[in-house]
Amino acid sequence: MAPSESTGIGGASAHRSARRCVSAALLGYALLAGAPVNAAPTTSGPDSPACRTVRLSDIGWTDVTATTALFGALLRDLGYRPQITVLSLPVTYASMKNKDIDVFLGNWMPSQDGDRKAYVADGSVEVIGANLTGAKYTLAVPSYTYEAGLRDFADIQRFGAQLDYSIYGIEAGNDGNRLVLGMLKQNLFGLGDFKLIESSEQGMLAEVERAFRSHAPIVFLAWDPHPMNMRFKLQYLSGGDRVFGPNFGGARVDTNTRAGYSAECANVGRLLRNLKFTTQGESQLMSTILDQHQPPEVAAEAWLKANPAVLARWLDGVYTFDGRPALAALRGAGKVSGAGSFEHWVSDHKIPVGDSVSVLIEYIKAHGRALFDGVSALIRGSVDGLNALLRAIPSPLLIVGMGALTWVLRRSLALCAFVTLALLFIMNQGYWIATLETLSLVIVAALVSTAIGVPLGIAAAHRPRLYAALRPVLDLMQTLPTFVYLIPTLVLFGLGVVPGLISTVIFALPAPIRLTQLGISSVPKPLLEAGQAFGATGLQMLWKVELPSAAPTIVAGITQCIMLSLSMVVIAALVGAGGLGVPVVRALNTVQVGMGFEAGFVIVLLAIILDRISRPSDKAGGS
Repeated sequence: MAPSESTGIGGASAHRSARRCVSAALLGYALLAGAPVNAAPTTSGPDSPACRTVRLSDIGWTDVTATTALFGALLRDLGYRPQITVLSLPVTYASMKNKDIDVFLGNWMPSQDGDRKAYVADGSVEVIGANLTGAKYTLAVPSYTYEAGLRDFADIQRFGAQLDYSIYGIEAGNDGNRLVLGMLKQNLFGLGDFKLIESSEQGMLAEVERAFRSHAPIVFLAWDPHPMNMRFKLQYLSGGDRVFGPNFGGARVDTNTRAGYSAECANVGRLLRNLKFTTQGESQLMSTILDQHQPPEVAAEAWLKANPAVLARWLDGVYTFDGRPALAALRGAGKVSGAGSFEHWVSDHKIPVGDSVSVLIEYIKAHGRALFDGVSALIRGSVDGLNALLRAIPSPLLIVGMGALTWVLRRSLALCAFVTLALLFIMNQGYWIATLETLSLVIVAALVSTAIGVPLGIAAAHRPRLYAALRPVLDLMQTLPTFVYLIPTLVLFGLGVVPGLISTVIFALPAPIRLTQLGISSVPKPLLEAGQAFGATGLQMLWKVELPSAAPTIVAGITQCIMLSLSMVVIAALVGAGGLGVPVVRALNTVQVGMGFEAGFVIVLLAIILDRISRPSDKAGGS
């Protein structure tokens, strides 16, 4: 073969190889760039359709509610569909690990390090970065208490009697509450005799407001940013570095996502990295929500319109879901988050139902404080007195007494044995004190409901028009969400057993009214005619004819009242009433299955005991 031919064939082969290499390189570059080969440009956004729904967690703190509402408003402007779910902090992280939540904007550090550490370690949660710096989180007191000498954690114990040996926290299971509980358990600063009152952010602030009005000392969890720093003259306590960290619990707030979310939804990830807040900006937004009572989404929209410079920084390099530059698209639209829509117009002309009720409650609170303080003292004294009496009785004697009462009422050895063993089991599980607190609340609530309900039921049975007027009210009392009762009672009476008991009475009262009315109305006519024939007066007819005949139905109403009162134990715990509801709420907020099952089982045992003891006698004589 001639050299020229050999060279030509070799050159052609080399040329083809070079072309294949270039093609492969171009193909690889296209694949790495995420662009389809030989495809025309598309108008779709940088995120896939699966990224359109963004699932956010709101742990219920006003600052987290505010920042989450801001982020949700931005997402709606960009064409995404935010879904905000209110969850506790531990449930938030568990949900992110299960890929049920995408984004969490309220990771306060370092106080929440214990909550997130395991999830970051196993790679199920990613930390995007800090969205707020310069925050703080520790215990605080009113300025007048600070000036009186309570300036440090070490000073709290000296004011114990004035503080009723109480520290006020927020929702059960929260990291701040957990730090305080650990401090009390370890008897740091001599605070082993103190108790933590757990409720919610707004419940705690309502109690702080009551303390300020009466110039009473109070120690409570406080943080900045929050409108409480503008609303109240408060001082943060020094000396809590061992509990909350240095610089008054100096903190930053981190943005967290589930694992891989920023890579899957790069556009949302860019927005999350841009999202930076200030303590002043957050406080302004929270003030709009708390003081002006605006819904978070409405307040967020107004804040975004009023802060275009901040919005421009957040949207740098961000696109709408359909692929347009975000800042230009929003400026071109000239609106934020659906402004101008029919729904927005209707909501802008809102009928002031809530505002009217708020004004009414404020008026009642301002002009009826003496009455509410008196009612509060009476109720609290009754429950606390009964609880103190039950605690004063030695536990073995109390258990024997409950067994003896069961025998007197039911004449059943099997039931006596069950009651005794159930109470011993409750003591074994460590819930004896909490059970006594719940039992005190249930007994007082049942007595109050019976004292009001039975006479009303009798009157309703004798006056059909009265019952016709009562019926819709009773329906409302039984169908209105029980949390609604807590709001005005919390504002008027403060935290503790009082709002819990009043809400319990409202919920349980319809049972004795309805069943008493039914029992009296169902008395056989021959009995009534016989009584009238013997010349019985109206009062004699009631006591000697109607009540004995209706007694089983009335007792059934009282038993149902007791069960309904017990069912409110968890609700009452949300306003600081204590008892068995506290471990249930704490277990729910911290995802502790074991604690939740233990406390729930104890509540079931107590319910069975009360039901078997109080139910009407069975004709067969068994129980």
